[in-house]
Amino acid sequence: MINGELMSRRDRLRLVLVLGSLIAIGPLTIDMYLPALPSITAGLETTDTAVQLTLTGTLIGLALGQLVIGPLSDAYGRRGPLIAGLALHVVASVLCVIAPNIAVLGALRVLQGLGVAASSVVALAVVRDLFTGTAFASLLSRLMLVMGAAPILAPTLGGAVLRWTEWRGVFVALAAVGLVLLGVAALRLPETLPPERRRPAGVRATMRGYGQLSKDRTFVGLVLVAGLSMAALFAYVAGTSFVMQDEYGLSEQEFAFAFGAGAVGLIGASQLNVRLLRRYTPQAILTTALAIGTAGGAVLLVFASTGFGGLATLLASLWLVLAAAGLALPNAPALAMSRHGEAAGTAAALLGAIQFGVGAVAAPMVGVLGNGRVAMAVVVLAGMLAATAVLLAVVRPARLAVIDTAAVPVAAHRPPARGRVRLHGRSTMAGRRGRPGERVREVPGARVLQRVR
Repeated sequence: MINGELMSRRDRLRLVLVLGSLIAIGPLTIDMYLPALPSITAGLETTDTAVQLTLTGTLIGLALGQLVIGPLSDAYGRRGPLIAGLALHVVASVLCVIAPNIAVLGALRVLQGLGVAASSVVALAVVRDLFTGTAFASLLSRLMLVMGAAPILAPTLGGAVLRWTEWRGVFVALAAVGLVLLGVAALRLPETLPPERRRPAGVRATMRGYGQLSKDRTFVGLVLVAGLSMAALFAYVAGTSFVMQDEYGLSEQEFAFAFGAGAVGLIGASQLNVRLLRRYTPQAILTTALAIGTAGGAVLLVFASTGFGGLATLLASLWLVLAAAGLALPNAPALAMSRHGEAAGTAAALLGAIQFGVGAVAAPMVGVLGNGRVAMAVVVLAGMLAATAVLLAVVRPARLAVIDTAAVPVAAHRPPARGRVRLHGRSTMAGRRGRPGERVREVPGARVLQRVR
């Protein structure tokens, strides 16, 4: 069985590329049709709000699909549910091409989300099978480099497709991408969950697993932090097309480039996170990132309300929020998942479901509030502000345990070695107590060092 800690740099790079390409189908499915939203409104003779609900449908599918696929991947392994999900995505994309009205298109977008959910939850579970602690957070940051290219390229690719065909051609392209990734999953992704580590299947076992996770207050808090941070991003995704094209007069291609430029902050911050993890704990980075994101959201609301500086200041403040999200999003899931390595698929499912479920609520709120730049800014700020409040009131980062990087990944399935190990840049003895004022304790899926106050 593969042990991620023993992988060579080349093997890790290959893993990042494979998992990143699989995760990328989610942002592609969400973002690639954004330049076509106004043309879909005209082509299907519907309203802006109704078209935005097709985005909400995709997010609902992503949320519900992960709740089902996560426990299945814990029971039957990672590859089978992933391949089935990608096949469903391909079929749904083909049917979107012939959708006769907005109601049918919305329903098919839910099916697309259900299929994409497999890629999201299985990829995260695979990383947790192989890595834990800071190594997990670092690999997630590397994955965000690959994933970050998808939001940049998706609207640009969508704009390019629209130069040669109508909006239905975007779904032809998505079906083709799904077929390619189906081949990647079948040929390049190994099974990382050994049979002896699989959990019982069935409704009762699934409910029991979710019940155990829901009793962990810190895990639930971190999941909510990740979900509310994602809500800010989806408010940006849902509103930016109408704001930039309708209010600022950008063309479909100009919007695609402006949207891509905003993702630079997200990608750059996620890569900076790898370096920051060498000096700071994930919880310290998470706390600082949310403070920056909340401040950026407040500045965004001021610029949106006053119109000061025009599009330039609007984009600059959005870039700051995206950069903060690039620091928060790898660390909140890493802290949450490291607590439950024994049920990585179920934990990843709950994490993803809440992320996309909250996003599904945030996306139409922009339309409900008026679909303008002020509405977008209000929802972005609300997401960041709520994430910060949950972190401080529920998670309480000052009391959060420091993840032990010596914790054994699930796929390794061997008892922890005694002797000297590294813990956040300092050496300690496995099996011994920590420094004065600290103690070593066990939590599900990880050994942690906790400060005693």
